[in-house]
Amino acid sequence: MVDGADRGSGESFATRSEVIAQHGMAATSQPLATQIALDILKRGGSAVDAAIAANAALGLMEPTGSGIGGDLFAIVWEEKSRRLWGLNASGRSPQSLSLQYFLDEGMEKIPAHGVLSVSVPGAVDGWFELHERFGRLSMADILQPAIDYARDGFPVSQLIAEGWARNARVLKDYAGFAETFMPGGKAPVKGELFKNPRLAKTYSRIAEGGRDIFYRGSIAREIADHMQREGGFLTAADLAAHQSEWVEPVGTDYRGYTLWELPPNGQGIAALQILNIIEPYNFKQMGFGSADHIHTFVEAKKLAYEDRARFYADPDFSKIPVAELVSKEYAARRRTLLDREKAAASYPVGNPALQTGDTIYLTVADSDGNMVSLIQSNFRGMGSGITPGELGFVLQDRGELFTFEPGHPNIYAPGKRPFHTIIPAFVTRDGYRYMSFGVMGGSMQPQGHVQILMNMIDFGMNLQEAGDAPRIHHAGSSQPTGEQMEDGGNLYLETGFPAGTRGELESRGHRVGRRPGIYGGYQAIMWDDEHKVYVGASESRKDGHAAGY
Repeated sequence: MVDGADRGSGESFATRSEVIAQHGMAATSQPLATQIALDILKRGGSAVDAAIAANAALGLMEPTGSGIGGDLFAIVWEEKSRRLWGLNASGRSPQSLSLQYFLDEGMEKIPAHGVLSVSVPGAVDGWFELHERFGRLSMADILQPAIDYARDGFPVSQLIAEGWARNARVLKDYAGFAETFMPGGKAPVKGELFKNPRLAKTYSRIAEGGRDIFYRGSIAREIADHMQREGGFLTAADLAAHQSEWVEPVGTDYRGYTLWELPPNGQGIAALQILNIIEPYNFKQMGFGSADHIHTFVEAKKLAYEDRARFYADPDFSKIPVAELVSKEYAARRRTLLDREKAAASYPVGNPALQTGDTIYLTVADSDGNMVSLIQSNFRGMGSGITPGELGFVLQDRGELFTFEPGHPNIYAPGKRPFHTIIPAFVTRDGYRYMSFGVMGGSMQPQGHVQILMNMIDFGMNLQEAGDAPRIHHAGSSQPTGEQMEDGGNLYLETGFPAGTRGELESRGHRVGRRPGIYGGYQAIMWDDEHKVYVGASESRKDGHAAGY
């Protein structure tokens, strides 16, 4: 790693120093949520306790990216067993909603908002699964800080206020949305104290009644009744049938570091595929921000995303060749298609052998060495707009990501989990904990994961520099919803890259976009085994805050 002490505003990009602490660390996308996580740690809570507390707070404070109407994924390093645990807490489509319904209505895709895009919210079940295995404090103690803030209010930050206003313009007419999220008929502005007494009551009911009150009890009935009134299909039976799934993380080695992701229905293994494809190239020699660096990365991303569009789906409904997709041998075959001097308009999908948006990311580490990488989302910011009764949260619209394409693994079916964009990540070195991190932002997430690792491993940046460095976003690949890439897509470059790079990339056939890309939001915690301390980093593009004690 390089020493970032002398990198300032006069360099290609500005950064700040990392956070270093001995006993515990939390990094979230909202400073108040980070403080809550630290308070839980100081009270003797585990990393998972603190992560749940922070997630509950973010559902209140950053409803533009999270909430208990959405899904959750997590990777946990358990120090006692020295192993990783993966949790898929994503929900399924309604059993009573068939593909034929959409076809009879003449729809070509699932709408972005409204009742048809709603799937079972998995986050609360995810909390209780994590807590049962790794928790120390009671759920009442864990949820109390978020309950207090929901009842008494918190000041809305500028970035969240801007996103809130954008969402409100689209969702304000859905029943219950304005009553919950638009006090006085408008979205809260920067600095305004926002209260959500409905959510405070819901959190209190969950703290007292546990998981079952949400999936089998009074909250489940209120959700189902609201959906029925609005003409939706999600029922109390759908909620009662829900359960999260413990899964084995999937990893690949990159220059002595192993990146771990969760298997589909998420997109995490795309990051592993990209790393496998680019591993033989000498990026250090190319130089950060060079046309060779960016071109090679983007072409590898295109190759991986063609497979992402074809194969990633709910494994309960399709056989997904995960082992082959993330193998070095498969990457070597795919790599032969990459032209070092010319951007491809499209790539053929691979032929592996079958083996029988908006989001919040947070990470917490405790004094016992446990670390959790957790990501949670409504999708499309504030979700479907469907805001049940007096509950204080909006339901996700993740069902939009199904396709109607016949024979596609991600085709809509009742009781099925849609393709998912949100992915937590973890890195081990020599089989031991090294780094917990994530990068928010739809299809940007695997791209962001790879760039963080390249920045650290290939370009020698430290944990904070790796997140502050300008990012690359390629958009327009073939999608798991059925859309195909035929024109090479658009390449977006964040400010901070060398001035001549854009022109050289265009000469190789890249269409370099002029509007801002989606560059994500980054949090990370690294364990320094030499000094026995945690190192934290957070996202300068958002309200990110890393802190320890």
